Amino acid sequence: MTLGDPWHSLVAALPQPTWLVELPGRAVVAANAPALALLGLPADTLIGHPADHLIATPEDLAYWDEVTAGHAGRLRSDTVVCTADGRTVHVDRSIEPVTPPGAAAPTHCVVMLIDRSSAQQAENAREELLAELQATLESTADGILVTDLNGRVRAFNRRFAQVWGIPEDLVQERNDSAVHEWMKKSVVDPDAYERRLAAMHQATLLATSERLQLHSGQVLERVTRPLWVRGRPNGRVYSFRDLTERLAADQRIEELAHTDVLTGLPNRRMLADRVAQSAQRSRREGLPFALLVVDLDRFGQVNDSLGHEIGDRVLLEVAQRIQGCMRANDVLARVGGDQFALLVHDADGNAAEATARRVLSVVALPCSIEGAQFTITCSIGAALCPQHGQSLDDLVRHAEAAMRAVKSAGRGHFRFHQQPSARGATDLKAHMRLDHAMRQALVSGRFRLHYQPQVRMSDGRLVGAEALIRWRDPELGEVPPGRFIPVAEDSGFIVAIGDWVLSQAVRQGALWHESGHAVPIAVNVSALQFQQTHFVDRVASVLAVSALPPHLLELELTESILVRDADEALARLHALARLGVSLSIDDFGTGYSSLAYLKRFPIGKLKIDRSFVQGLPGDESDAGIVRAILQMARALDMRVIAEGVETEVQREFLEAAGCDEFQGFLYAPALDALSFERHLHRQPSELPPPLPAPLAAPHIRLVR
Repeated sequence: MTLGDPWHSLVAALPQPTWLVELPGRAVVAANAPALALLGLPADTLIGHPADHLIATPEDLAYWDEVTAGHAGRLRSDTVVCTADGRTVHVDRSIEPVTPPGAAAPTHCVVMLIDRSSAQQAENAREELLAELQATLESTADGILVTDLNGRVRAFNRRFAQVWGIPEDLVQERNDSAVHEWMKKSVVDPDAYERRLAAMHQATLLATSERLQLHSGQVLERVTRPLWVRGRPNGRVYSFRDLTERLAADQRIEELAHTDVLTGLPNRRMLADRVAQSAQRSRREGLPFALLVVDLDRFGQVNDSLGHEIGDRVLLEVAQRIQGCMRANDVLARVGGDQFALLVHDADGNAAEATARRVLSVVALPCSIEGAQFTITCSIGAALCPQHGQSLDDLVRHAEAAMRAVKSAGRGHFRFHQQPSARGATDLKAHMRLDHAMRQALVSGRFRLHYQPQVRMSDGRLVGAEALIRWRDPELGEVPPGRFIPVAEDSGFIVAIGDWVLSQAVRQGALWHESGHAVPIAVNVSALQFQQTHFVDRVASVLAVSALPPHLLELELTESILVRDADEALARLHALARLGVSLSIDDFGTGYSSLAYLKRFPIGKLKIDRSFVQGLPGDESDAGIVRAILQMARALDMRVIAEGVETEVQREFLEAAGCDEFQGFLYAPALDALSFERHLHRQPSELPPPLPAPLAAPHIRLVR
């Protein structure tokens, strides 16, 4: 029995893709327009097409085999259909057997499809979004927990379980009450934790950020925000960040900012805070305190001889010793390489002195480190609050000044700060102003050179000149060298001034030489200038630039230059001698010279200091010293010049005693270059022979 046209009309009227299959041949006998459109087949091709070829999944093939065997039943499931153009369409497919009236068994099957392409795309997109969201949640460093408004767990990531230490099986079971109970028991203050949760459940719009302390020692930051769905709060999102390591790192940074890395003692910054607190307490309660600056004596020798590792161990040992003899409420800090500061609370002068003596005693105990046995001492300066100041800077500055006074007096002792006199404070300010003005003078070209003639005793002939610096300041007026040279030596600016004098004097000597007057120029060299590693190269460069014959440059040295690191001085002097310059000792007899040094150094001339000339010829002591110098010079084959000669009787005595040359007011004071040239023109042009001694140590004398 077959189905008639009404069935075909019914299939055609259905809105979903539908076709009718004849049994048992399994051929399509009718199909509606939606089916033709979905499959992309014309009606004449679809009619008569085998049903098992249209949807050929294993499930469908098995179904049609059952139908052929006489076991027609229903089939409904999601599957895919391949269209004529090769597309794959997701569908909800159902197959229903049709048994006409009066028939004993189904004669046809109705195949109906529901296109699920859009739904499948939405589902795929939703799955991708969920996968991305889950990957994002799992990749974050924060633990994430999502609950509904009643606190039931809806979502979480693995980091959430890790942060709270929740067992994995407990999380996987989704046992909400057990998870919440675990979290409650983990916090240090469970009651406060519960109160906060209750408040958040009552205020669904509440957003909070707070810290939780766990029994494990962890510190968690909990941030919660309401979860909105369709414009209404639907739950709550919690994020938990483990701050434990960050807080530990912050604490370590804070410790490093306030403590010394080597000893672990407070550093200057923390000491400043403690001093400020003590000063405030002193003002409030009238309780004094003391600050001791403890500086190790000759600690550099430990580093140089035993190495910095041993030096560090010595510093640790010293810190422990001092801590062992101080009171519990006192503060020991390391404020420098080998310098400590001890804040002594509630201490007057007597208590501070007692503490200083204890420190001196324990530091001076013998040290024995890795077989090396030695003794370290310290020098201590003390300042009292409020007498000597209330800030750390004032107290440290005054205590360090007292400590330096101890160092100058021999080390290994202590001293309180002594208030400087009003004049002393004024002198310090004047010193600073003079130093600044002096530096500006060099930049602005306010220095000038004068030249004092040097005269031969035998015939009164001018045989040389000593270059002497002069300075006239627009505000200070004429500043004598005796006033600004000590300041320059103290600040180290003497090196720059000496270099300027050397270049200007050599330049002037070259000009005189070009005009036919070969005048040896004597330039004083400071000890600091002579110690510069590039000094010899600088002399050679100045000579080369000016083209002055080297023997016309004489460098005057002080005796202290020769005895300070004699071997290095000897090497430098020989280097100068190889350049061809002349070398002499200035102010001879006032320093530490000995025959041993004079024999070693290539010195060609000695200069008798003016202090021995002033008393001639009446002062027997001065006369004896001058004769001794002249006799020694003859024994060493050196020439001798006397400075500060102001009277004829002085000159006559020196000539009779065998002095070769002199300079002083008897002949002329220091003259500017033009005035000096007039003296040159008054005598026949004669080139004086170079000094016999080939070497003279560099010493720039700027004062006369």
